[in-house]
Amino acid sequence: MSQQLDQHPDWNVLTKTCPSRTSLARIANKWTAMVVIVLANGRLRFGDIRTAVDGISGKVLTETLRDLERDGLVQRHVYAEMPPRVEYELTPLGQTLHTPLQALGRWAEAHIAEVLTAREEYDTRR
Repeated sequence: MSQQLDQHPDWNVLTKTCPSRTSLARIANKWTAMVVIVLANGRLRFGDIRTAVDGISGKVLTETLRDLERDGLVQRHVYAEMPPRVEYELTPLGQTLHTPLQALGRWAEAHIAEVLTAREEYDTRR
């Protein structure tokens, strides 16, 4: 089936039955974007990711990492040590996602003042 998927010419994220929608939903998730941005610098342990992504709960980080691993964007490395050590890193596919997500993050930082002004003006009119 994988070969059949690779040759599918009609993927269209705007079509409700297109499986690419699940990928778009995953990468549009704020936690996914932040985790991918953090992992761009190399392998990290769970606690280091959680520290870097301020505000994410352990449960949400676990779910996010599992989803990213399932989609082939993150690889999990388990070391047979006591206590056990686990590290996460972007796969080559995950690395292709870093640049656009980093650009979105930079856009958000560069334009937050304008967004906040627009929100305030909108709220005043309502």
